[in-house]
Formats: sequence, structure tokens, C-alpha cells
Amino acid sequence: MTIVSLTIYDTLGKKIAVLINSQEQSSGIHHVIWNGENSYGEKVSSGIYFYQLIAANSVITKKMMMLK
Repeated sequence: MTIVSLTIYDTLGKKIAVLINSQEQSSGIHHVIWNGENSYGEKVSSGIYFYQLIAANSVITKKMMMLK
């Protein structure tokens, strides 16, 4: 079991939403769906966002496009 964190950021580096935080996950493939809302339940606009996945000793940051 590994502690996992998945966070969404805007292009300015502002934290938009935390999808997973400190949950222990088993190894393997997992799916997470972001509903396009920030941490306050407000819909975000279409555009470029970044997600950061932290698991074990790895940090992965990738770019994604939110389309409505």
C-alpha cells in the first residue's frame, strides 16, 4: 500500500482541487474522474490545467486540457 495525492493546479500554480489526498492505494491501475469543479464546488473555465500525482517516492506533473 502506498500513500497517494492527486492535485489540480491552474496555469498560475494556484491549487484548484485535491482529488486524492493521503489515501493508501494498492499497486495497479486506478481511475479518477474530475468533475471540473474547484474545491468550493464552483465550475472552472475551459483551459489548460496541471495535475500533480505524488505516490511513494515519485512526483509526476502533467498538463491537461479542460473542455466544456
